[in-house]
Amino acid sequence: MPTRILRLVALLLGFSGAGLLVSPAEAQTCVSQKFSNNKLFQHCSNLSTLSSTLHWTYGADGSLAVAFVAAPAASDGWISWAINPSGSGMVGAQSLIAFKQAGGSVTVKPFRLNSYQSVEQKNLTLEVSDVSAESSGGQMMIFATFRLPENWTTVNQVWQVGSSVAAGRPQIHDFQSANLNAKGTLDLVAAQTGGSTGGGDSRIRKRNIHGILNAVSWGILFPVGIIIARYLRTFESADPVWFYLHVGCQISAYAIGVAGWATGLQLGSKSKGLQYTSHRNLGIALFSLATLQLFALFLRPKKEHKLRFYWNIYHHGVGYAILIMGIINVFKGLNILDPEKKWKSAYIIAIGILGGVALFLEAITWIVVLKRRSSKSTKPYNGQQTI
Repeated sequence: MPTRILRLVALLLGFSGAGLLVSPAEAQTCVSQKFSNNKLFQHCSNLSTLSSTLHWTYGADGSLAVAFVAAPAASDGWISWAINPSGSGMVGAQSLIAFKQAGGSVTVKPFRLNSYQSVEQKNLTLEVSDVSAESSGGQMMIFATFRLPENWTTVNQVWQVGSSVAAGRPQIHDFQSANLNAKGTLDLVAAQTGGSTGGGDSRIRKRNIHGILNAVSWGILFPVGIIIARYLRTFESADPVWFYLHVGCQISAYAIGVAGWATGLQLGSKSKGLQYTSHRNLGIALFSLATLQLFALFLRPKKEHKLRFYWNIYHHGVGYAILIMGIINVFKGLNILDPEKKWKSAYIIAIGILGGVALFLEAITWIVVLKRRSSKSTKPYNGQQTI
């Protein structure tokens, strides 16, 4: 029976983490998108926020044909893609904004963003043609061709989504981190030579790497390691395998977590004006406690030592603190990263499976304990066994 239980537990734990090994960036890739008007573009990019994509072709004559794809914040909302000739943010941007009209058809109109409070419907100073918009599957698409000045090799792009339109004018959008960070640089020369676009791809890849590393380490491997230590040691056939599995799992989680923590620090240093204080502080606390836990292994007293009891209290307390804080911080990170809903659902399912495994093993453990007590075993389970 113990061998079968161990195999079942290993299978369930494997399923719980497998769904998180795919990058959220792969949830919607620009490469797979097709347009009903059969338009084709030489390049595309998954932008860093708002689950949006940009397709473009840059011609030798200075023409820039684009297709911007995003879902509005609400069914009656709007989407926008803009070029800022004078800066990297919203102010000064020349925008094309698409929204549904009263009859349900989609229109696109030019707007100049003079300030955060002033949005003026007016022709753009940049020459633009072939402007159109369409809607499909809950998403909107803006098509346009810009004529760029001769000396332009990069384009400062700004994109946005909103939830409502009143009297033909888009209403103000949300000020969440995804909205405030919806900007980037499109490198036309690098794209022509096959290099980096300099836009959203690089940032979204780094953010996804950070999210995946931390979800796998603090959010999956650490809980798995705790489950192994708490329950598998109950089975005599699992000793000392459970100990090596526990140590290997926690060391792997720590190594992956440190890599995720380092990428988080790098992302934070490059996010001007954006601070995720609670997420950052929890990350620092997790790294500190996990490091303390790692080095405390070298100070572990022998089982018969009088200080072993107090070391056990410390080890268990810090371990459960890491477990709770890690899961909380993964959810905070998901809210910041703002991937498609199915990725947050996947993590909830993974945690649910781990919780189910823990409850199952809790019941099995008590069955084993009661059987040992009823048979008056010479070595009853008293809850004091530890690594």
